[in-house]
Amino acid sequence: MIEGRITRISGPIVFAEGLDGCGLYDVVDVGEKRLIGEIIRQNKGNATIQVYEEDTGMHIGEKVVCQERPLSLRLGPGLVGTIYDGIQRPLKSIAENSGAFLLPGVRTEPLDMDKVWHFDAIDSIKEGSAIKPGALLGTVQETGSVLHKIMVPPSIRGRVLKSFKGSGDYTIDDVIATTEFDEEIKLSQYWPVRVPRPYTDKLEVSEPLITGQRVIDVFFPLSKGGTAAIPGGFGTGKTMTQHAIAKWCDADLIVYIGCGERGNEMTEVLTEFPELIDPRTGRSIMERTILIANTSNMPVAAREVSLYSGITLAEYYRDMGYHVAIMADSTSRWAEALRELSGRMEEMPAEEGFPAYLPTRLASFYERAGRVISLEGQEGSVSVIGAVSPPGGDFSEPVTQHTKRFIRCFWALNRELANARHYPAIGWMDSYSEYAAEVREWWENHNPVWWKVRLEALELLKKEERLQQIVRLIGPDALPDTDRLVLKVSDMIKNGFLQQSARDDVDMYCCSEKQIKILELMINFYHRAFAVLKAGCPLTKVVALPVCDEIVRIKYSVPNTELNKIIEIANHFNGQFAELESVYGTAEASV
Repeated sequence: MIEGRITRISGPIVFAEGLDGCGLYDVVDVGEKRLIGEIIRQNKGNATIQVYEEDTGMHIGEKVVCQERPLSLRLGPGLVGTIYDGIQRPLKSIAENSGAFLLPGVRTEPLDMDKVWHFDAIDSIKEGSAIKPGALLGTVQETGSVLHKIMVPPSIRGRVLKSFKGSGDYTIDDVIATTEFDEEIKLSQYWPVRVPRPYTDKLEVSEPLITGQRVIDVFFPLSKGGTAAIPGGFGTGKTMTQHAIAKWCDADLIVYIGCGERGNEMTEVLTEFPELIDPRTGRSIMERTILIANTSNMPVAAREVSLYSGITLAEYYRDMGYHVAIMADSTSRWAEALRELSGRMEEMPAEEGFPAYLPTRLASFYERAGRVISLEGQEGSVSVIGAVSPPGGDFSEPVTQHTKRFIRCFWALNRELANARHYPAIGWMDSYSEYAAEVREWWENHNPVWWKVRLEALELLKKEERLQQIVRLIGPDALPDTDRLVLKVSDMIKNGFLQQSARDDVDMYCCSEKQIKILELMINFYHRAFAVLKAGCPLTKVVALPVCDEIVRIKYSVPNTELNKIIEIANHFNGQFAELESVYGTAEASV
């Protein structure tokens, strides 16, 4: 091992000498307490070290020991359902051993070393079998929802199995196979957090990630393997929106990263998620969730690496053929950690004090998303949803602007909607999704009217925004009935479709079929009403129809399992309009 000495200390940044032979991003043990650190700059034996633990009390001259390996995660059965800090220390295990406070220098294994897992080997694999990196050796039932695939690590050079134990009960540290180069293969493997895991091919992102949130799935869809940002000021609902997506989206696995946010938000995840039932499996949602907590009262340096830890875990399960969704809350706090570390290293600041390499770091995170063919030949994906917390809700600040360069789905949270208790507070005028055209074919195979009703609804909302400017000046009574109908239907869309309650048992999750049926009924209402208005029917008679309230209440009154009730409401709708049309007739007019 290579040993050096501390020459200077500047908060979480430590300067040391005597580390000739160490590599960039090598892990080091710093000081008498053996704090975990990482070399982030190296020049002729003089190293700059980023310390991932509280280093108060450390003094010049203490020893630094290089481990001669990069910062890596241990990947294997037992990850799912665990809560880690930013450098993969299991917080529950630390609490049991050391108490409620995360003391400097406390170490514990990231996975349970004593737990015995049953390994089911692939029948065709035996001694002498030809293998390659990523090849499937067998499976372990990790949770009731996740079948863990044991694969040949990508770093293995051997091409033939010298030995193979086959099916049996093993711990994660037991050797189950060796190659002709005497390389050992275990149930677990290590992988550097800053190195993307390899894959065979990258695919187009053409299948939507169904979240159960109507404003997202219909208006601003996200693809599996896509990237999205949720920017918004304090209290606009960033965390709430991410919680809802994590609970109900159709990803196979969730990696939730609490990056610099308040501890009570992670506490809410820890208390709520175990009680939630996955609608697809009927089991606890924690059986498909990994939590990484690096809250605002935890070391700043570890916050910087927590994003890389989360996406490394996601790539590992992606390689097994799973669709993984990452929630990063929030990338602004992560960028603030970069700013503080940059300042400690006396680097020249760029805009608003952030380092000049902020865009590069953001790109290195978001570019690891995607839908791929793994080395094993399985299709998997990593979708990244990052919350952004611009000060004062100012979207022109650097983190938001640079994030927009690397994401293709922008869910802008609106302060006025949040103040009006309209959740999710995703503003339909400022938000966009570049995935809409790419997922169109998938939607048309499942529901052909999706594209049509989506465009008509968005157009109505744009018309309503323009009309509201007139209403503020002269009031709604000065508008013709056709324009006032636009205001009425837009209110129906906003209250009966876009607004969604996370605390209502029926409305917290809306299946894709129900989403389209509600919006289609609203658009049909607009067309029928427009026709009778042109024929001379007053607007008061149209808005007095009982079906107006029935349509708005569908989100509460019709469960996902009883969609035939929407047909009954449509029949009421047709009957009530038939009475008006029998009196006034209809006009052939362009809407």
